[in-house]
Amino acid sequence: MRRVVSLYLPTWPTDRLRRRLGTDAPSPETPLVLVGRIGRKRVVVAADAASQARRIRPGMAATQARALIPDLTVHDHDPQGDADGLEQLALWALRRYAPIVAADPPDGLVIDATGATHRYGGDEGLLDDLVETCRAVGLTARAAMADTWGSAHALARLLARPALVAPDRGARLITDLPTSALRLTPDIVAGLSRMGIDTVGEIEAKPRAPLALRFGPELTRRLDQAFGRTAEPIDPVEAPELIQAREVFAEPIGAPETLARYTLKLAHTLCAALETRGLGALKLDLRFHRVDANIEVIRIGTARPIRDVRRLTRLLCDRLETVDPGLGVEIMVLTAPVVEPLDWKPAAGDLATPAAADVSDLIDILSNRLGGRRLYRLAPAQSDVPERSSIRLAPTALPVPERWPKRWPRPVRLLPSPERIETVALLPDQPPVSFSWRGVRRRVRRADGPERIFGEWWRRDGERDAVRDYFQLEDEAGERFWVFRRGDGEQPVTGDLTWYLHGLFG
Repeated sequence: MRRVVSLYLPTWPTDRLRRRLGTDAPSPETPLVLVGRIGRKRVVVAADAASQARRIRPGMAATQARALIPDLTVHDHDPQGDADGLEQLALWALRRYAPIVAADPPDGLVIDATGATHRYGGDEGLLDDLVETCRAVGLTARAAMADTWGSAHALARLLARPALVAPDRGARLITDLPTSALRLTPDIVAGLSRMGIDTVGEIEAKPRAPLALRFGPELTRRLDQAFGRTAEPIDPVEAPELIQAREVFAEPIGAPETLARYTLKLAHTLCAALETRGLGALKLDLRFHRVDANIEVIRIGTARPIRDVRRLTRLLCDRLETVDPGLGVEIMVLTAPVVEPLDWKPAAGDLATPAAADVSDLIDILSNRLGGRRLYRLAPAQSDVPERSSIRLAPTALPVPERWPKRWPRPVRLLPSPERIETVALLPDQPPVSFSWRGVRRRVRRADGPERIFGEWWRRDGERDAVRDYFQLEDEAGERFWVFRRGDGEQPVTGDLTWYLHGLFG
């Protein structure tokens, strides 16, 4: 099922201006507008959140806006700069999120996230990462994911929070939205309003022929695109700096062995271009442009920069089974959206000394089959709190200076978050005599502890007086558990004396 993300940037022109001005930009609390000319009249083209809160709206005369807010900050609108900025933002999203990304002027992006969400823990993880990353760099953002571009576009702009729509439900959710949600021109929206049609559902309920006769094909086309009855291909962003190889076929192809043969040919061409520039690829996108205007795509990643033709071809061909050529593929494009310098160096040391094993090839195969975020290694971190005492590193990351502590044994498995348990125990220092976890009552045969761990007050105020007392428990069946009690059993401020199971031994 296709999954399309629409990213909406409601204050894109003013946000971009603030980023461009840097330290000279006005504070977010200062009302800021951009003005331009419509005929001989200067009007507000874009307004930030602070000015909109004070009743400034796009389309308002600039003199009226100044009268409402005497200290209003005014800059000239730069429409070409906004368009170029959207293209650069689309290129960033292409490198980070998915192989098919396009600008959606004047205030957003569209991303075909089909098959790309597993790298972020699912659909919701990708949406959260997209919105939070935009906010971290000063861009107000909302996003929605649905099965069509039209429905995702409507939901992103008319809902105040990120919207994750289950497959086949996008059409039902947009029926109550206003007609402007269909990306119609103001003239068509006004004409529908004069007919008493105010929502998408009302358009859907009307006979199509009279609507098409009065408003032309645009109305029914947008309606069918939103409901998924008509395909709406996304033309991916192209940039001169993207290294790519392209093959155009006189006759469409579709046989797996033919696709594999041209994949090898494109890999040869791309690696030659990378070698000329002294670069290696960290990500590759192989796009298959079908005769029905749809695009199938494969994305692979590598643990380190490479330009080995055989290795890249193998990684790409491993994913060919996911490609549906449809009625045939007329264009294949292989691009390298993420590259790094790669200079060949001779092996150091004596030839008799065996070289260190290179497992990056295995890492690449596993990462592309399982997802990049599922392959990692753990390293110690400077924290006494168990859930903060380890971090995830890339498989090929350099070693960290910290070492695993040896003072106390730790369980081989920590739960994703501590789970509440019911216990029978004596205060203040005694371990539980028995406990219930996930509906099973367990009697404790052996116990060791407590190991006291204090909260990290420098992280947040709530941990200033917090205390955990950890115990190692063994039940009658020989299973071993790691549990803790919140509080020291004497001072109420240290915790509420509830018990939790945090890890399992063995």
